[in-house]
Amino acid sequence: MTGEAPRRRLPRGLLGALAVTALLAIYVWAIGRRGVAMIGTGEPVLIGIGAAVLVIPLLVIGLIVREFWLASRVQQMADTLAAAGELPADDLPRSPGGRIDRSAADEAFGAAQAAVEADPESWRTWYHLAFAYDAAGDRRRARAALRKASALFRP
Repeated sequence: MTGEAPRRRLPRGLLGALAVTALLAIYVWAIGRRGVAMIGTGEPVLIGIGAAVLVIPLLVIGLIVREFWLASRVQQMADTLAAAGELPADDLPRSPGGRIDRSAADEAFGAAQAAVEADPESWRTWYHLAFAYDAAGDRRRARAALRKASALFRP
């Protein structure tokens, strides 16, 4: 071994996220051009519609920034947990088709929920709860728990 640091791999979903972001950038550019063109006509109604149309790209940009920020924070949290040997393990039993056994997921969820109730200010417990929600198939609550963990996380 030459003593070099191991190369860090790109996160699995990064290329897909970048591709979708590129498509959304094209969309924002196209919609923005239309909005500016409407405003440029000088017609009061088209100026109003054009201004309203420009709100859409701003919302899209805001949502993209928010999601990339969350992804960055989740990666920081995962790195911190990995360094401490505390990453949630994907060791729940699965069916031959790959689905997680529902009773095992419910049991894991109960333990994660109890940990959050015992220590609601711990980003670690919220992070683990997020993965328990995900295993149980509740992606909306998993995301909410990750957002809560991110809000509590102090790198």
